Amino acid sequence: SVVRHVCDRIAVMYLGKIVESGPAEVLCANPTHPYTRSLLEAAPIPDPRAAGARRRLNPDPPTALETDIPSPANPPRGCRFHPRCPGATELCSRVEPKLARQRAGLIAACHHPVNPL
Repeated sequence: SVVRHVCDRIAVMYLGKIVESGPAEVLCANPTHPYTRSLLEAAPIPDPRAAGARRRLNPDPPTALETDIPSPANPPRGCRFHPRCPGATELCSRVEPKLARQRAGLIAACHHPVNPL
């Protein structure tokens, strides 16, 4: 949560690859990559009222990461995040997604972005 306030732009990496990048306020308010979303959902909110408001604004279940992190020395084929991604498909396990423009200055490497253009 501190990064949003001290950075103009953010790049999110997973196993050594950038998976999403863009203006800090846009990326934090509405991420497109499932890993970015999981990171933001994991950030603690000190005010219980604000935490409750976040739950009401995001009725989708959290994108909890239920598997262990793969070895960076031997990353998975295709999208490196696919073994932990709740929206992964067979395509994700075969083809590595390229960074592509999403919206409002965001770029993400995801076959199935959370909030696409």
